[in-house]
Amino acid sequence: MPVSNNNVVASVRKGSIAQKAPGAKSNKTSSKKKDEEEGVDTGDGWDEWSHGKALTKPPDQLELTEEELKTELTRILTANNPHAPQNIVRYSFKERSYKPTSVVDQMAVHFVLDGSLLHQDSDEARRLRAKEVDTGTEPEEEKPETPATPVEDGGEVGEAGEEDRPDSVASKTDKKEPKITNQFNFSERASQTLNNPLRERSCQTEPPPRSIFSATANQWEIYDAYAEELQKQEKSKEKQKAVPSKKDNDISKKKMMLTETQSDDIGKVDKASKIFERMVNQNIFDDIAQDFKYFEDASDEFRDQEGTLLPLWKFQYDKAKRLSVAALCWNKKYQDLFAVGMGSYDFSKQGCGMLVFYSLKNSAFPEYIYPTSSGILCLDIHEQHSYLVAVGFYDGCVAVYNLKEEGVEPVYKSTAKTGKHTDPVWQVRWQNDDMDNNHNFYSVSSDGRVVSWTLVKNELVFTDIIRLSLNGAVSEGPEGAQQPSIACGTSFDFHKQIDYLFLVGTEEGKIHKCSKTYSSQYLETYDAHSMAVDAVKWNHFHPKVFISCSSDWTVKIWDHTIKTVKNNTLILLITDFFQVHVFDLNINKYEAICQQPVVAKKKTKLTHIEFNPIYPIIIVGDDRGYVTSLKLSPNLRKKPKSKKGQEMPKGPEVEVAKMEKLLSLLREPEQSTV
Repeated sequence: MPVSNNNVVASVRKGSIAQKAPGAKSNKTSSKKKDEEEGVDTGDGWDEWSHGKALTKPPDQLELTEEELKTELTRILTANNPHAPQNIVRYSFKERSYKPTSVVDQMAVHFVLDGSLLHQDSDEARRLRAKEVDTGTEPEEEKPETPATPVEDGGEVGEAGEEDRPDSVASKTDKKEPKITNQFNFSERASQTLNNPLRERSCQTEPPPRSIFSATANQWEIYDAYAEELQKQEKSKEKQKAVPSKKDNDISKKKMMLTETQSDDIGKVDKASKIFERMVNQNIFDDIAQDFKYFEDASDEFRDQEGTLLPLWKFQYDKAKRLSVAALCWNKKYQDLFAVGMGSYDFSKQGCGMLVFYSLKNSAFPEYIYPTSSGILCLDIHEQHSYLVAVGFYDGCVAVYNLKEEGVEPVYKSTAKTGKHTDPVWQVRWQNDDMDNNHNFYSVSSDGRVVSWTLVKNELVFTDIIRLSLNGAVSEGPEGAQQPSIACGTSFDFHKQIDYLFLVGTEEGKIHKCSKTYSSQYLETYDAHSMAVDAVKWNHFHPKVFISCSSDWTVKIWDHTIKTVKNNTLILLITDFFQVHVFDLNINKYEAICQQPVVAKKKTKLTHIEFNPIYPIIIVGDDRGYVTSLKLSPNLRKKPKSKKGQEMPKGPEVEVAKMEKLLSLLREPEQSTV
């Protein structure tokens, strides 16, 4: 039976069930008088029946006061089905989330009875009548029951009484009694209400994008897939075997497995979240990205040969604000990625350091962060295996970080037992793999040792290549004999074409040309500077030329076949407290073609600068942990022109010819000082 949607308000009086008040007797007498006046015959024995009918009070009935009896309690009946669920949710393609459904069917069926009544004009009623005529049976009519009439004083009812009473049997013989309505299927007209019309809600969404993928699977691809799966299964078996059988360890294993599964779930969206973060940052800094890609300073045409530096992104990490940028290195494989080594140049206040990797695609936050217990002074990224990074620390340790491995600890690190340096490590450089295909790198330190480190299984194996001294190279021997003549190494660089040849700079201002095969003596010694040699570099194109810079504020170009300097104090690129100076020997070997401030605060000191191997940008680090990227204007990256005014073609031969011409200019007797 459907329930109406309209609310019904019912008022119930508390006195309807309570016992009658003491004034009930007077009410009875008044009703009796009223019957006598109206001529209603109550019959004999009515008084006895009425007096004998006494109201009984239940023992647990509540006694109410007059005020409580007059109080009306309102109850609101609603058409809502109490069993209808209220927490049905459906997926909304528009909002891409689950939303609760507001329309719930509130109809509750309490009783259902199929009636047997047929409409007299219907086809089924006609068939039923025809069937009854064929069988010769007629439907039985309901005979009305004759109600019993009261007998007065035991006598019979007279004719006058039958005619006078409208409900007598004689009066009913000629009239058909109306059929009683079915109490189950009957419904009052007052209770019938209009049902709310049904409403349909529909929405249209754009279908998700689809892409058709097709590939041809051959035997080798299937074999590789099976080989990968077998490797994963073997690794999981090894993890299970390595776990001990103790209960505590089992509990810890379960916790580790839970954390691993959680990390796996996060790892599924790790790559997508990084891409999304880069997209957001590129939209925020879209103007800088456009400048990096397309901007060329048109005012260079009116500046003759001078140029400018266009500031691009600024990289910073909040936890590294108090650290200085001690090392910078670009990734050779991924040209947008570079590493920053954080430490301190205040050697009286040394503390922790940090290894941070930034990408030009996301300047808001570092790609990788590795905190260290000691300050970093140098680092180098492997050229072929770009995920391997060699790092030198202030405490004399060297370490190798693997970006593919999880965790913040290095995969290799030297200790006192494995030949670590006793003084700060000033430079590290990766070398070609040895005969056994083991990775190796070199390091130089203030303790006078140039050490080769080889990555063998899970440890670093060291080999002393050379020990620096003031008079000459020192071979291995008693330490007491080496101490008085030890020279402090500060920098070194390997020849680009001759694998065994390398240069070493010292704190005494000398540069030694050494060989990997001869550890007992130097091949050549150059009296280069009056103070410590901060850096020495071989030329990438000319095999005879190298450059050196020192703390005496000079930069010198050398020919390693000639012991004397070609030009004294010629500055190519140097930074002072807050400015960058750019020199081009093709244009002017005496004055800078660009002088530009990089930081706003004059107290900030610039520490390191690096060129990108492909793009015309540089990165500059300072002592506050900030790294600023700058783009060179067209005048700062002009190609040299020939005598006919045409640009010279690219190639190593052209660079060598250009360097030969430059060396001839440097042999002029005039000197320049800064």
